[in-house]
Amino acid sequence: MEKIVFLDRATLAPQIRLRRPSFAHDYAEHARTAPAEVVERLAGATIAILNKVRLDAAAIAQLPALRLVAVAATGTDCVDKAACAARGIAVCNIRGYARDTVPEHVFALLLALRRQLIPYRDDVLAGEWQRAGQFCFFNHPIHDLAGTRLGIVGAGDLGQRVATIARAFGMEPVFAARKGERPGDDSYLAWDEVLATSDVISLHCPLTEATRGLVGLPEFRAMARRPLLINTARGGIVDEHALVQALDEGLISGAGFDVTDGEPPAPDSPLMRIAGRPNVLLTPHIAWASDEAQQALADQLVDVIEKFVAGQPKNLVSGGFA
Repeated sequence: MEKIVFLDRATLAPQIRLRRPSFAHDYAEHARTAPAEVVERLAGATIAILNKVRLDAAAIAQLPALRLVAVAATGTDCVDKAACAARGIAVCNIRGYARDTVPEHVFALLLALRRQLIPYRDDVLAGEWQRAGQFCFFNHPIHDLAGTRLGIVGAGDLGQRVATIARAFGMEPVFAARKGERPGDDSYLAWDEVLATSDVISLHCPLTEATRGLVGLPEFRAMARRPLLINTARGGIVDEHALVQALDEGLISGAGFDVTDGEPPAPDSPLMRIAGRPNVLLTPHIAWASDEAQQALADQLVDVIEKFVAGQPKNLVSGGFA
């Protein structure tokens, strides 16, 4: 009989239904799991479910029964996949569930910043409309999306969907080639060209050793058009101290971030220190979290587990099967 343990069920909203697998099993779930509790809670487990709980090589070495790590997300950087592969432990993830919710959040951030929705709302609440003495007022410059270039870093499903929506707004989406590499074909522009010519830059690449710190001060200084920077990918992709300096020096027009380097961020972290600025919009890693997307994730998660137990692994990232 399989023993299934979900280490951080609170990373899904309480209204999301997580059906039980159809095969015989024991099931336990925990709202949250601290690093020191991982091994104890997974003792005897054959299947671990986790979202953001870190499962490192030291923990894996103490879990001889473990056969599958089912990550309740697309990103698997929280799992030591090499250690899993060495032990024959399969790692599976969830795919495609955020195809609508993340791109919609990108444009929510983009529209709010481009059209100054938050500053104008604050002005209305502060009585500025009445003091203006006319039907409107112009405290903050407003800019259209139409006619602007959107540089997209990451040409996967989410990046492609963002490009589709951008075209509907009359934007020109372009995809950046990998930093330091020449474009492989006409569907990409050189990294430096995208930095220099984009009015908005949106990040949709995974966090890896190659992408950590991908956008730092040299990249900000190369952004000739002072773009808005949108990050719904991972916080570590952007050097947050460099981001603050870029905003202070006017190298970019603003920033819409749904992720930080370390979550939740410390109260004195770079992004928290600037979160109240009118040209900064920080949301708490919720781009993926529409009810529709979460339910699709939960349904796919159980399907992934059932397929694995049936010997038909789905969404395999590493280990377990050839």
